[in-house]
Amino acid sequence: MKKIKPVQKFKLNRNLCKGCGLCIEVCPVKNLEFSSELNQRGVKYAKIKDIEKCKGCGFCFLVCPDVCIEISYEK
Repeated sequence: MKKIKPVQKFKLNRNLCKGCGLCIEVCPVKNLEFSSELNQRGVKYAKIKDIEKCKGCGFCFLVCPDVCIEISYEK
């Protein structure tokens, strides 16, 4: 999958994350995983592995039921 837009910033609010894993499932490059740490809810939250590998597709943002993910693109 080619890069859609270069990603400047990927932010996931770990304390809003309920650990459903939807973002992990839809990532076409498998660049999201569960953290080994727990958030304030007591669940393992999703995190990005490598910002450079992110293709900027926004699928993770679109499926997140808790609106935990913010993506900023380079201009």
